[in-house]
Amino acid sequence: MGLVLISAGLFLVAAGGVRSYALVREALSPLVHDGDPTRTAIEATRPILERPRVRLFVKRVVLSLLWLVVATYGLYMLAVGGTLVS
Repeated sequence: MGLVLISAGLFLVAAGGVRSYALVREALSPLVHDGDPTRTAIEATRPILERPRVRLFVKRVVLSLLWLVVATYGLYMLAVGGTLVS
């Protein structure tokens, strides 16, 4: 049983870490690159929570945090599996 928990935990840590990193990279890339000046001017007239870029950023960051929760659960499974093996 311990080996199953360890292997599942390793998978969850790897999958959660990779997906979280990918989503954060996608969320931060629009902040690094310059956008279209016309689109930026149009979006500047909207309230902050109605801007598509802001909403997409928040969505990606929240999803990234959820993937980190999955990775943390994988670490917990590793710890429990390690105690069962030894």
